[in-house]
Amino acid sequence: MFYSISASVNIFANPAELEYTNPVFTPILADPSVIRDPLTGYFYAYGTEDRWPSGTNQIVPIVRSQDLVNWSYVGNAFSNKPAWKPSGGVWAPDIAYVNGKYHLYYSMSIWDDPDPGIGLAIADYPAGPFSDYGKLFLSSEIGVPNSIDPFYYEDDGKKYLFWGSFDNTSEQGTHAVELTENGRSVRDMSQKFKIAAGDWEAVNIFKKNGYYYFFGSKGGCCDGANSTYRVLVARSTNLLGPYLDRNGNDIADRGNGTLVLQRNAQYAGPGHNAPIMTDNNGDDWILYHAIDVNNPMVNGVNQRVLMLDKIHWDTQGWPLVNNGYPSFESMLKPVF
Repeated sequence: MFYSISASVNIFANPAELEYTNPVFTPILADPSVIRDPLTGYFYAYGTEDRWPSGTNQIVPIVRSQDLVNWSYVGNAFSNKPAWKPSGGVWAPDIAYVNGKYHLYYSMSIWDDPDPGIGLAIADYPAGPFSDYGKLFLSSEIGVPNSIDPFYYEDDGKKYLFWGSFDNTSEQGTHAVELTENGRSVRDMSQKFKIAAGDWEAVNIFKKNGYYYFFGSKGGCCDGANSTYRVLVARSTNLLGPYLDRNGNDIADRGNGTLVLQRNAQYAGPGHNAPIMTDNNGDDWILYHAIDVNNPMVNGVNQRVLMLDKIHWDTQGWPLVNNGYPSFESMLKPVF
């Protein structure tokens, strides 16, 4: 599709109206997932369950925007926690538009949980209300330890769920399984594919110029100003891999991956990015969380704010977020 200058850029706008400064949403929107509603054009973002400084516990907060920059809170995906697991927080939601419905895949886990799992809630509208459809699987049922951080992807008429997080055991890693046609269950839990080693989590896959790009996070997400979280990437010509980094190393082996975003003096722990959004000019944008080192914790809770930065692609097709670090100065906004 071609866009005229008038459709893409408001030439009469005040220059300040074409700029933004991070963060784009506070106080917290950790582990973000984002979707553009095909019916209204609004962007909706969803975050991990968190206690906000107001003292309220937000069970998957939902925020809305027209431009990825100005976000407003619209409510929570859940009024009560899902009942299929006796304890745990609702973490790392992933939103997808499946067969005309809004599917919210989510993790149920506590820190050092011996058996976390992944569930599904469904709504007719992106702001909900979401009805819980229960678990897809527990770690013990799928044979993958620390089964959290789901990510949905459709390819060649098939529906897949990717998931996985940090672990050192032999079964560790990010994996993928095929889902049923309705996206509500796993087709065959014995047929899973290992994609990345257990030093990765928070998988997101973005297809561009014939490559599938695996964006994921490594390091510690939640140690306030000392957080070491960062985003790395690898790519493949096949959705199910192998995914190789810039040096040709397979990320199914530990220690590999090409760095695209890391901390700076202002923001610690940038990571767990949302699906990448492409604006009307063809530029790609990444939403992720980070921690302002000047306001890292409130009442013991990491203040993981929502951040936005542009992705730059080099001549070999490798991405770099902004200049490799979270931006904190005024930047040009996406164009929608």
